[in-house]
Amino acid sequence: MSQLSTADLTSSQRAVDEALARLEAEMPDLQHRHRDLFAYANAWAERHDAVLAMTPADLRAGVEARLRRIGVRWGLVDGVRTTTQFPALKLPPR
Repeated sequence: MSQLSTADLTSSQRAVDEALARLEAEMPDLQHRHRDLFAYANAWAERHDAVLAMTPADLRAGVEARLRRIGVRWGLVDGVRTTTQFPALKLPPR
């Protein structure tokens, strides 16, 4: 890989990381504005596809996995979400 293509890949990675961070930050507002599940899912799909469209082929698998985790976390993709509480401190023995 040439020096230029490494710089391009780094620049692309940074742009994708910023897009994923913006998407993650927008999710609460997205869920609030789209009260209808279909509209919410459609808004998610548009943003999901936009992030994938800007992703270079070399980074695609990792970005797809990150998008899937975001989708699971926000209830838009099938997957196991952890919804139990984890105590901060261990309970003392009785």
